[in-house]
Amino acid sequence: MVTRTQIISTISRTFAFAFLLGLAVVVVYPLLWMLLNGFKTNAELFADPFAWPQQFTWQNYANAWNRGVSNYITTSVLVTVTSTISTVLISAWAAYGLSRVKIPFSKFWMGFILGGLMLAPTVALVPLVKLMQSLGLYNTFWALLILYTAFRIPFTTFLIRAYMIDLPFEIDEAAEMDGASRWRTFWHIILPMCTPILVSTVLLHVLFAWNEYLFAMVFTSGSGIEPLPVGLTSLLSKHGTDYPVVFAGMAIAAIPVLILFFASQRYFIKGLSEGVGK
Repeated sequence: MVTRTQIISTISRTFAFAFLLGLAVVVVYPLLWMLLNGFKTNAELFADPFAWPQQFTWQNYANAWNRGVSNYITTSVLVTVTSTISTVLISAWAAYGLSRVKIPFSKFWMGFILGGLMLAPTVALVPLVKLMQSLGLYNTFWALLILYTAFRIPFTTFLIRAYMIDLPFEIDEAAEMDGASRWRTFWHIILPMCTPILVSTVLLHVLFAWNEYLFAMVFTSGSGIEPLPVGLTSLLSKHGTDYPVVFAGMAIAAIPVLILFFASQRYFIKGLSEGVGK
């Protein structure tokens, strides 16, 4: 005999499955639609945007690649990799000091760092433009590297610190008794133990830097070093846009991030659940 509890459990699982299935469709369908439209011609696209391509050809993807997407990807990869490394390393060292080292006014410094989360990029845009111009960094790679690092350090430090707090302090004491310096304890013991949260912060920063548009547009537009979000807009034309080529460029831009996310999703979920969820 089926009990009331079993019925409720079955209904709950059914609704949960239906919700997750609907969510998957909402997320996957636009990506699939964009990918398929990259195989069409302009005439096919405007005739029926939701139909399958009459012929699968990679010409639009080749055209997008040759019209600058290859250069935009190179710039995006360079900016993303360097800013990710600098942000994660600086944030991890700051989190180590704030969570595992007794320093004067540690709560004040923690509040000061987290205060950066309240600074909106749009509010600071005009002063930042003047600052970069005065330093001779406007329209350079270094402007994006500095800004991406500075604006992501508060959030990244918060995540890594939340993870480090629950690591046993006996580890530091044992390392100190063995004669290990603070730097060696951090680099060889604490940092490897924080691998899940480091992977999570790396992925979050990659998503931010790869898709960021405001700073990229203001600080590199017209400089010849535009990253993907700005560079893709150059595929649009006032006198007639080849939209399948634009869709192909967008698909090329999305593929690296999708591969990275699926390759590291296990560590990503584990890091966030064990860090922020504590």
